[in-house]
Amino acid sequence: MMRQHTRLIGWLLALLALLAMAGFSALGLWQLQRMHAKQAMLDAQGPAVAQALPLAQALAAPGALHGVADHGRFLAGVVLLDNQTRHGRAGVKIYRPFRSDDGSVLLVDLGWRALPPDRTLPDVPAPPSPVAVRGLLAPPPSAGLALGPAFSATDQSGRWLASRLPAEGLAAALGLPALPDRVLRLDPALPFGDERDLDLLPNTLPPQRHLGYAVQWFGLALTVLVVALVLERRRRRPIAR
Repeated sequence: MMRQHTRLIGWLLALLALLAMAGFSALGLWQLQRMHAKQAMLDAQGPAVAQALPLAQALAAPGALHGVADHGRFLAGVVLLDNQTRHGRAGVKIYRPFRSDDGSVLLVDLGWRALPPDRTLPDVPAPPSPVAVRGLLAPPPSAGLALGPAFSATDQSGRWLASRLPAEGLAAALGLPALPDRVLRLDPALPFGDERDLDLLPNTLPPQRHLGYAVQWFGLALTVLVVALVLERRRRRPIAR
């Protein structure tokens, strides 16, 4: 009976070790996937910026990143993306809908603006229109945990405060038939808008950090394996009489 009880405990410990190793390995693989995805995005940025396309062609082309150079006009409505930090300060990213001369519509990132301590939302003057634009067509900022409503009206002036940028919901709020799931990151050299850059990974981890976390998770899996083998060896060692 004692031997069966000991064998049962051994099997349970082995099962727990396997589950822990599988969980740690899965987390390590997920971190590696995030690393490769972000590195691929960074590698594609240079060629995309160098080859600018009209907005309609960029939206229709395969791939998430494309350089854009086009002409059109900004439409009514302002979207303020909340919880955007820069230089250690909290603020908002300012977006406006833009329609190119051929009828393509999307949100344009006009830049970041700091919020005062009382979080008074800024008044955003309309940029020049019609106007030539250029920049990088890219996915919107990462939404993080989708908690609560995605956006809400701030007043009657057409401003919307958003925690994320759902294309379908914002299109309806702005009175547009549709919006793509990408935004135009304006070239910082254009002489309108707010402070901005073409950094694709703001407020998020670079690929190297994901690699570091992957190594940690795989290290934990290896540690569990070593500990399990040591314990099993000790369990099988005959007891000296």
